[in-house]
Amino acid sequence: MTQLSKVDVVGVGLNATDTLISVQQFPERGSKTEYETESLMPGGQVASTVVACQTWGLSTRYVGKLGDDHAAALHADAFRKVGVETQIITAPEAPSARSLILVDRHGERTVLCRRDERVTLQPGELRREWIENARVLHVDGHDTAAATLAAQWARAAGIPVVADLDDTYPGVASLIENVDYLIANSDFPCRLTGEHDLKKALRQIQIQYGCRVTAATLGPDGILAWDGEHFHHASAYQVPVVDTTGAGDIFRAGFIFGLLRGWPLQRQLDFSCAAGAMNCMGEGARGGIAPVAAIEALMAATPRYTSIPELAAFDVVSADEVGALQGDSSSA
Repeated sequence: MTQLSKVDVVGVGLNATDTLISVQQFPERGSKTEYETESLMPGGQVASTVVACQTWGLSTRYVGKLGDDHAAALHADAFRKVGVETQIITAPEAPSARSLILVDRHGERTVLCRRDERVTLQPGELRREWIENARVLHVDGHDTAAATLAAQWARAAGIPVVADLDDTYPGVASLIENVDYLIANSDFPCRLTGEHDLKKALRQIQIQYGCRVTAATLGPDGILAWDGEHFHHASAYQVPVVDTTGAGDIFRAGFIFGLLRGWPLQRQLDFSCAAGAMNCMGEGARGGIAPVAAIEALMAATPRYTSIPELAAFDVVSADEVGALQGDSSSA
């Protein structure tokens, strides 16, 4: 058997075939609306993150499950073109995951998803060497049981785990227990904890699950992250938006890139915001993946949205505050 090479990033999680439909505005209920264009292209949270990392010069491996249809061939070709190593499990006679994405004239997207249960990646389909031969593991929560096993293997091997979570899937708590860097969407922390205040929710998750960093992406308001002592905020960059599809996936790729470069957290967040903004200037989940030099140039020359007052600045949390929060968490 050929020895598996070590890569910078291994991604375990979602792929999807996106059909992008451009409309002037989101249709009203019961209406009939003409659309302008239709494009078929590969996407998916972890798959797109891995492709971006590979494009920026990192070595990558993607682990996921596809059907045996045309979409599977589309994904295989996309991975091959950029040089991603793949460990694909095929579900016989099953359709690959698909998304129909309506993109309005402002670039905002609305996603309709369809995923056959037969393309759910199962823990027994993973191989430990796929995970342990990497410097960073990236997961999402869609295949929660498989992601949890992969994260447990990575944790045992001393490999940092980055997670992109957008829903409170069954079993997600066990996954988070093995996550070092949690980058969720804006409402996930509050839904997970039942806490209405985002800052308190991020602190509570970090204390309860032991993550190094807990963060939430906030769309035009950028990103808010808690490292156990400080809050860090990075505002989004003001760019002409074509399509917001995949912005979060490329943001997370930027975070992983900075993590492997050993950058301070604030620089990671700034770079990630810029990478996500550039992707919004292209069409599709991966249409605006730009070279690192172009991202750095955008950071130097492009204005950012004004921070809302609640996110503009944060102080170090006092020992009393942390103690009170720990007390609330332990009694919950």
